[in-house]
Amino acid sequence: MQLELKNLKKQYGIKCAVDDINVVLTPGVYGLLGANGAGKTTLMRMICGVLKPSSGSILLNGRTADELGEKYYTHLGYMPQDFGFYPDFTAREFMLYMAAVKGIDPKKAKRRTEQLLQMVNLQDVANKKIKSFSGGMKQRLGIAQAELNHPSILILDEPTAGLDPKERVRFRNLISDFAKEKIVILSTHIVSDVSYIADTILMMKNGKFLLQEPMVTVTDCIDGKVWELLVAERDAMKYNDRFSVVNLHHENSGVRLRIVSDQAPSGNAFNVKPSLEDLFLYYFGEEVQNERSSNP
Repeated sequence: MQLELKNLKKQYGIKCAVDDINVVLTPGVYGLLGANGAGKTTLMRMICGVLKPSSGSILLNGRTADELGEKYYTHLGYMPQDFGFYPDFTAREFMLYMAAVKGIDPKKAKRRTEQLLQMVNLQDVANKKIKSFSGGMKQRLGIAQAELNHPSILILDEPTAGLDPKERVRFRNLISDFAKEKIVILSTHIVSDVSYIADTILMMKNGKFLLQEPMVTVTDCIDGKVWELLVAERDAMKYNDRFSVVNLHHENSGVRLRIVSDQAPSGNAFNVKPSLEDLFLYYFGEEVQNERSSNP
């Protein structure tokens, strides 16, 4: 299985939301990272056929999506960020409805529905209305419907948004179970979720890929650029104003800072091993800071 995005572009007037993306995807979990407005959702919607590219092509095993027509969509499973549930449907009714929309044979749909409801641990509430479900239960139902047609390409847009830590762990494990022999594209702002399950990181900024790197080597580019130091509490804000501070921890003797910077901060700073969150802040620290400022 191979999905190729070739010179893919999406233009809205003078704004280029996705700008000349080129990548070849094979089975594995791809973590799609970027700040708000980076182009992640637009890219996923083009892959799913919700949006038509302005130019470029999407190829599955060497054939374009246009050539394959409806056959292309049988390979896709999609869980959008704002999934439209029908609140008065039960979980089972909703799954059977989605199976009918996807053109799945009714007998197969019933078997697959029961199998998936069990896999996502919703079999005991299958006859309860969706409006009574928690956020985590709705997210699990969302990934279950995306899996109805045994897709070979699974696209998940912010699947863990709004979940508590326990539900996020459960959901990550679900994704890992479903990911076997599939191409999984997972977009999220929660960097730790990606670091646990992704094989490859795709990092977007201004509609382009900054990085396409295996998870095991993705932070190599910021080796020597992550620092820790202990400062007096009165000085902590000075560092926060001048640097991308990943973490701030109050200790008895002061404040311990974790900073991402090309240059060593003044003081007793020492290098530490970089993480994916450090890498994200290295490229998007300014955007994240602006977002925090506008949402106090």
